[in-house]
Amino acid sequence: MENFNQFHFKGQKPGETILMVIHRHWFNILSKFFILFILLVLLFFSFFSNFFIPTALLSDSSANLISFFQNSFFIFIWLFFFITWIDYYFDVWIVTNERIVNINQKGLFSREVSELEMEKIQDITVEVLGIIPTFFNYGNLYIQTAGETERFIFARVPNPYAIKDLIMNLQKDYEKAEAENLGSVIRKEIHEELQ
Repeated sequence: MENFNQFHFKGQKPGETILMVIHRHWFNILSKFFILFILLVLLFFSFFSNFFIPTALLSDSSANLISFFQNSFFIFIWLFFFITWIDYYFDVWIVTNERIVNINQKGLFSREVSELEMEKIQDITVEVLGIIPTFFNYGNLYIQTAGETERFIFARVPNPYAIKDLIMNLQKDYEKAEAENLGSVIRKEIHEELQ
């Protein structure tokens, strides 16, 4: 497991340790980049086809119009690439020893941050559907909570079973620590009553 002690995030509590930083699986962005590749091939063929059209058949205004559409298409492809990369890179789940923080990037200028305390976890479900997710070991992780958000979703994350095991162990450690704290409080009260 990587050491995330040198990393910090806004809102990190004193003494809170980052155990895991999770991005969506690389296959997710690769599938979106495949669409970009097809669009780039179409753009390339549109530039390549200009060499086979005799310039005598095209007026200056139609040649300029074709060039305008090709350049506009290129800008669209570049923006699609940029937005896809930003969405992939800034969508992140941070698992700490105290909570789970979900940072969901929505477009260029919108971000949603939610967090889940370990005490609110009730159940964790892993869903790996299909041949490709099974082969590349990625899937969805659903955390059933007792809070306002009924389900906390880790979408298309790598190695979901290891993430589930880590979170379940953290939740059990939290419950054990709470039981020990409660036991010490009860023992202290009984001791005070006996004196």
